[in-house]
Amino acid sequence: MAHRVVWSLVFLAVALFVIRGWRNLVRTMRSRRTFGLLALAAVFLSINWGVYVWAVQSNLVVEASLGYFINPLVSVGLGVVILRERLRRLQWAAVGLAIVAVIVLAVAMGHPPWISLILASSFGIYGLLKKVVDVGSVPSLTIETVVLTPLALMIILIALRGGHAGVIQGGPDTTALLVMLGPVTAIPLIAFGAAATRIPLSSLGLMQFLTPTLQFIMGITIFHETMTSGRWLGFIIVWLALGLFGLDLIRHSRAMKRDGVSPSLIDTLEVVEPD
Repeated sequence: MAHRVVWSLVFLAVALFVIRGWRNLVRTMRSRRTFGLLALAAVFLSINWGVYVWAVQSNLVVEASLGYFINPLVSVGLGVVILRERLRRLQWAAVGLAIVAVIVLAVAMGHPPWISLILASSFGIYGLLKKVVDVGSVPSLTIETVVLTPLALMIILIALRGGHAGVIQGGPDTTALLVMLGPVTAIPLIAFGAAATRIPLSSLGLMQFLTPTLQFIMGITIFHETMTSGRWLGFIIVWLALGLFGLDLIRHSRAMKRDGVSPSLIDTLEVVEPD
């Protein structure tokens, strides 16, 4: 996780040099409110990273995927309650099915899904803060990694002194993989930050069902985690919710075309109408 922060900052520094974004970064950092909100976003992002890394290393990939299934519901709730966004009928139906699925999955697990709840709430709040700040994705993520870098460097130095750092034990192959954590981490978060400032938070949240679906597939095919009948039922309900959401997107796009509007990608994704 510490390497993830440090190499992300290196990658972002290069990106800022390429797009000539240093002036924008300095201007953003001068705003105390903006810097404070992004620092808070960094805290929630680090919580999310830490819990997710622990879950994967503890062979709990499927439970982690449940967290990211719950996460869009958190984003929807924050969008509706705080940002006063509205959902259409099919979207409400999709959300309702997703809630049922989460309950079924939690019962099938036999215990409160603490890992899932922490992952969902931490990234949901992170998305809300990114939406409120409304700063370019590269400078905002750069500030977040700058806030986390001192602690990350401290962790790496302690590991180096103790002789159990990944760059020492793993050799050049592990070192190369650690360095690749920079772009692998930064590029998706840059895309997420760009989306968070362009489309409604509730719409962004519903689209995030794609992430846990991929995690679920990896959990059962690569890590060979056990799937009970209750878990299968919960995931099937989630997929039905996704089907309703996709149907709503298609209907909305066709309605726009009938009205003589040629929807762009952003128009198609912007399926929630704020007050």
